[in-house]
Amino acid sequence: MHGGGQGGARLRDLMHRGTEFLGCEYAILGGAMSWISERDLVSAISNAGGFGVIACGAMTPDLLDTEIAETKKRTTRPFGVNLITMHPMISELIDVCAKHQVTHVVLAGGLPPSGAIDRIKGNGAKLIAFAPALALAKKLIRSGADALVIEGMEAGGHIGPVSTSVLAQEILPEVAKDIPVFVAGGIGRGEAIAAYLEMGAVGVQLGTRFVCATECIAHANFKKAFLRASARDAIPSVQIDPRLPVIPVRALKNQGMTNFAAKQVEVAGRLDAGEIEMGEAQLQIEHYWAGALKRAVIDGDVESGSVMAGQSVGMVKREEPVAEIIAELVDEAAAALESRG
Repeated sequence: MHGGGQGGARLRDLMHRGTEFLGCEYAILGGAMSWISERDLVSAISNAGGFGVIACGAMTPDLLDTEIAETKKRTTRPFGVNLITMHPMISELIDVCAKHQVTHVVLAGGLPPSGAIDRIKGNGAKLIAFAPALALAKKLIRSGADALVIEGMEAGGHIGPVSTSVLAQEILPEVAKDIPVFVAGGIGRGEAIAAYLEMGAVGVQLGTRFVCATECIAHANFKKAFLRASARDAIPSVQIDPRLPVIPVRALKNQGMTNFAAKQVEVAGRLDAGEIEMGEAQLQIEHYWAGALKRAVIDGDVESGSVMAGQSVGMVKREEPVAEIIAELVDEAAAALESRG
């Protein structure tokens, strides 16, 4: 166990509800990143005492089935599965999680379809949901969520409009007593973890810091882009057409960002011409991102692909094992708490 002394004891105390809920040593969730949060990184995070989460993303039920089985071969510790609520086969994906007795299911992307929460919980899993606003947090608690993640706009990938520090101030005082809350978005050091725990969070979620882990399968070019980038390089995508409510995506600025603007213009034109419906238009844009992300992560095309990264990318300094990243975060958090006396 890292984080010795009084600071370490205080850290364990503040994280206790989170570690109890997750069943791990440190209440540090791995953010679910498509193509990146797969068997290798997820098992490494869980084996290092954190809590890995598989990013199901656009996977078919068969692919998810394999991914969970392969993760189980690599760790005996608990891990979660992140499901996107708008996935057309969400129901079958929930069945796959049940078959494997996945202990924690994380739902991302808006309010879950009716019945989904009951089915997940009926299978014995704990349900973690994303709450980008206080009203939604309260609604999710009423609907039966067991824990919440509040993620600010500093995060990588799909983002909301409000910063982590503001969400934490708005939501934690209202709901932290009733339900375990994890804070995410822009967290790169242990001092920030300590601060959010003192505000009432039971733990945190980090994605960007784990991309340059030795165990992460991302292409060397993708990792190099992270190591070179500063916070200001991770920018949100721009919405071109007000009728196409595109959820902005934070990624490193490159040709892919420019191409995405062009793609929106093309899709909006087809919408105008009556060639496609709104639902289809939005799906095309989602698919664009999925393809662009895969090109960057797997093929290493960091120019025209999408290099999704949070603003904490400037704090990613080197490639190192997951266990060292977690140990450093824990030691920093413990030292920060120790210094408060």
